[in-house]
Amino acid sequence: MAEILFLVHRAPWPPDRGDRIRSWHMFEALAKLAPVHVAALADNAEDAGAAREKMAPLCKSVAIEVRKASRPVALIQAVLRGEPVSNRLFRNAALARHVDDLVGRGGITHIVAFSGQMAQYIPAAFDGAVLMDFVDVDSAKFATYAEQDKSQPLNWVHKREAVKLGAFEVEVARKVDTSLFVSEAEAALFRAQSGLGADHVRAVENGIDTDRFDPAGEFDAVGTGDGPLAVFTGQMDYRPNIDAVRWFAKDILPLIRQRHPQARFAIVGRAPTDEVRALAALPGVTVTGEVPDVRPWLAAADAVVAPLLLARGVQNKLLEAMAMARPVVASAAAATGIEATPGEHMFVADGAAAMADAVCHVFDDQAAAAKMGNAARAQMIARYGWDARLSPLGALLGLPA
Repeated sequence: MAEILFLVHRAPWPPDRGDRIRSWHMFEALAKLAPVHVAALADNAEDAGAAREKMAPLCKSVAIEVRKASRPVALIQAVLRGEPVSNRLFRNAALARHVDDLVGRGGITHIVAFSGQMAQYIPAAFDGAVLMDFVDVDSAKFATYAEQDKSQPLNWVHKREAVKLGAFEVEVARKVDTSLFVSEAEAALFRAQSGLGADHVRAVENGIDTDRFDPAGEFDAVGTGDGPLAVFTGQMDYRPNIDAVRWFAKDILPLIRQRHPQARFAIVGRAPTDEVRALAALPGVTVTGEVPDVRPWLAAADAVVAPLLLARGVQNKLLEAMAMARPVVASAAAATGIEATPGEHMFVADGAAAMADAVCHVFDDQAAAAKMGNAARAQMIARYGWDARLSPLGALLGLPA
């Protein structure tokens, strides 16, 4: 009988951030195919406990270890050993021993690894089917950081990581049966970098739970106040999100407030850095920190904005907003990979002036904004159900659905 080992870089419960949303739904899809053993890392003991309690009844075994590596130590170790820093940050001896022991007992027929850092846990002697979900081409992200930070002291770290991690990604992809990415754009980029074909590198895109993200639900009142409200949601210690909200708050919102003096901007998400918290001192800006549920903020938004300068893969924040029938204004980078027609399902704008114009257009014409939001939700229902998105997994693993 088939048994699947699911290796996850961040325990997938609760599914309240982009990586955990995808990995949670992948876990659910795998559990329909065969018994699943979960081996995962967690950022802290609280997350580990919550995930262990939720997942234990749903899988054959679960092991979750708290990730404790510090960035400075990981950097030193990686340089000394000539390996990517990313791998060092997600290396855990206890989890590695558990995986080796579990696979050594026999019974594991398939391994699915989620995020490139987990490839280091795949036993070299394992002879079953291996599916690697890279999600994004992480090395390309570091290459972009290096290009943006040419004058920064740690620019060499990003340049080095782009090279080392890129080589590791290609090495892994050549060993496993199939490598997955979250969008066709990411898959195509990796095919070009690795020389592998579409038979080994393919896209399995993200979905959205349109029953949960439904504007017809009853939500607590949040974001009340005078003036139209623009909302950004995301993990607020993640650099692309930090750059996005800083740009919007400092450069775009002032342009909007020239036409809508009472316009407001809410930054909604956990772990805001000091830099993000400082934005609350600007006129019209609110920084909420972690909230128990982003849906009330999406429901309250007159516009959901995604002014990302750097984006990899498909942005769950946009899928959620569109499922909630909210008018979305996104940068071209943020909109990449989403099956939507600009002007019909969302506005796509680049540059501060264009972004401000698009948001003002939404604020100015509420009827048109509502029509766009309804079209966006219909698109999400038609194209983005999780069951449909993850249906290829059975065939890729050679397991009957």
